[in-house]
Amino acid sequence: MANQPLCQQYDVGLFDLDGVIYAGDNAIDHAAQSVDRAVKEGLRVAFVTNNAARTPEQVRDKLRGFSVEAQIDQIISSALVAADILKQRLAPGAKVLVVGAEGLRSAVRDAGLSVVDSADDHPEAVVQGYGPEVGWPQLAEAVVAARAGALYVATNMDSTLPSARGILPGNGALIQAVVTALGRQPDLVAGKPDRAMQTSSVQRTGAKKPLVIGDRLDTDIEGAVNSACDSLLVFTGVSTPADVLAAPPEHRPTHMSADLRGLNEPARLPVHDGQSWTLGGWCATADGKINRIDRAADIDSLDYLRVACAASWSGLDVTPDDEDAKAAHSALKLK
Repeated sequence: MANQPLCQQYDVGLFDLDGVIYAGDNAIDHAAQSVDRAVKEGLRVAFVTNNAARTPEQVRDKLRGFSVEAQIDQIISSALVAADILKQRLAPGAKVLVVGAEGLRSAVRDAGLSVVDSADDHPEAVVQGYGPEVGWPQLAEAVVAARAGALYVATNMDSTLPSARGILPGNGALIQAVVTALGRQPDLVAGKPDRAMQTSSVQRTGAKKPLVIGDRLDTDIEGAVNSACDSLLVFTGVSTPADVLAAPPEHRPTHMSADLRGLNEPARLPVHDGQSWTLGGWCATADGKINRIDRAADIDSLDYLRVACAASWSGLDVTPDDEDAKAAHSALKLK
């Protein structure tokens, strides 16, 4: 089992999209080939995104544009989960003020609810998701409707989103404008890291042993921890090695990889003998010092990070103690 690639150790891979498969309009290196290889090894896949802007059809087409084969029923968005939440709480045909793009509007309509754009229509709920055209007029309507008593639902709280131009404001940043005006948080949140998204993903896929795959500690990984699922963090999006080293328990991934190629490789986990942690050519001792102990082994900076995290997460102050360790520490931009 230990020598099996990760894709053979789980039955369903729950892939985040932005920062994992693509960044904006650019493909992420090795993503398409890695997903295809994992599927051929027997892994069933679903694509789980907090981005509520696109319809499932648009997400499928975008993935196919990056040579990632996907079916409509493999797309799980925060828009779909938010619409499910509203459907469970409102009567058929109830009015919902939608702040967001067509992906969210169509999900609400498909749930049998009526989409409105003005607080003057007396909506029973407000749902807010990311949309590149969202601005002050829409946010103002949300504030008026929520202040009048409408249920306020957020698709997700991601403060940022990755793009080809770098990190941009996400839905959470726009929600803060409404929150500041209201003086309170949304009543419900659909997307990661809240359990509603993970519960929906498991139900829709029938997963028995899912692996959550993402690039963000505060959404993908925290969502996995909240649902007691294993996770794989890839460093192709938002979170950095320094973030992982300092991560609190709810943000700690099971596995780490530079990119999705790690999905098709065996797990790399430090061995703890009660006194030290070892992996590859690295060893962290009980005083937190890390040294290269096997000169024949490659200087693998990610193995260094894995060992450093194991020691740091146990409460030790990590210190590189020889020149190779200092070089790896510096290469990872760890403090």
